[in-house]
Amino acid sequence: MTFIEKLNKIWKTNNSLVCVGLDPDLKKMPESVKGTGYPIFEFNKQIVDATYDLVCAYKPQAAYYAGQNADDQLQMTIDYIRENYPEIPVILDVKRGDIGSTAEMYAREAFERYKADAVTVNPYMGMDTLKPFMDYADRGTIILCRTSNPSSCELQELISADKMIFEHVAELARDKWNYNNNIMLVIGATFPEELGRVRKLCPEMPFLVPGVGAQGGDVQKVLENGTTENGLGLVINSSRGIIYAGSDADFAAASRKAAEKLNALINQYR
Repeated sequence: MTFIEKLNKIWKTNNSLVCVGLDPDLKKMPESVKGTGYPIFEFNKQIVDATYDLVCAYKPQAAYYAGQNADDQLQMTIDYIRENYPEIPVILDVKRGDIGSTAEMYAREAFERYKADAVTVNPYMGMDTLKPFMDYADRGTIILCRTSNPSSCELQELISADKMIFEHVAELARDKWNYNNNIMLVIGATFPEELGRVRKLCPEMPFLVPGVGAQGGDVQKVLENGTTENGLGLVINSSRGIIYAGSDADFAAASRKAAEKLNALINQYR
């Protein structure tokens, strides 16, 4: 089953567009997991076990593992999801973007070492930085397009040939890059009007949408501007708002409640 097929199936099975970002910070974790042999993995495991029926994807951000000398616990987390909840896609958030030979190694890292279902990439250096990822036809390549951070406008809103850069990226993704039908775009929830513009350009392409929760994205506006005709097409990520919903030994139960609340809110508007 390809990544896109897997995503389409889990959207319907769990009736959810929610993606939980697994961005663990040891400083913020409850004491109940800090004393374990693999605290980051244990933290992730409990959150996954508490939310698996409420999500359409999990998205570990690689920097939280590399920066805490925990690459092994990233591997353990992905392996755990694949073994126990194989129907749920795992998106490895690394935002890679380098020249062809280096990109080939990054693609091998994501898809062969970690065995992620999809990976985030940066298109700034063009097609040759993306092709090694997109050539894995059964996996997903998720391209930064209109990101949620405040200073993204410094580049992404520049005008080129009567269109903004992010619109040009969307058109390239639609017309040139999607030769294996395995592409998604990253469109931030903090820019719902731009989300709608990209949806018009790419009416069927799935979008990864960060920026709800801690970043303040408006869920209603995201749904009004971003869903496909069948009410799907979005993977709406929340990280801090779910994984740090509680700080005591019952943190996983609190995460479940936060995921339930977000899922209900999303389904209210689609």
